[in-house]
Amino acid sequence: MTAPRTVVLEITALEAAHLADLVRQFRDLLHSSEAMDATTPRDPAVARLVPDAYSDDPEASRQFRDLTAADLLGRRDEDAQAVLAALPDHDAPTTEDEALQTLSIVLAPDRLDAWLRTLTALRLVLASRLGIRSEADHDDDDPRFGIYEWLGYRLEGLVQAADGAR
Repeated sequence: MTAPRTVVLEITALEAAHLADLVRQFRDLLHSSEAMDATTPRDPAVARLVPDAYSDDPEASRQFRDLTAADLLGRRDEDAQAVLAALPDHDAPTTEDEALQTLSIVLAPDRLDAWLRTLTALRLVLASRLGIRSEADHDDDDPRFGIYEWLGYRLEGLVQAADGAR
């Protein structure tokens, strides 16, 4: 069996800036009072991040969430921090040339998993905010769906790279 390899993600400076902003907003959500009381989340996005373990038993689900929500959200925050650490730490590009500059982000095997989990969590939050339950809920005219689709595109590329790297 071969050892896991490093994956290189090529992304434009503009994409990196937007992704960093999304991840910072995600971390803000994780640190919100709603997430801190994730045992009975009222925010649907937080509820998607700590789903019911037992769909037919609300009390068992609540007990499970009581025991696991803080740890799960803490790990999601650690993953988001790893993504931010890999992204360039500078302001959004101001010229077209800067925006289209291709960046190569090197993801060691242990960081790749953090990226996969974070992009998935971002899509869950966006799906919740956009009311996406199925393909039929997609609105091509709404630019927010473009962000959702872009995250899916990047996630799919990383999944394929991970499959080839393992």
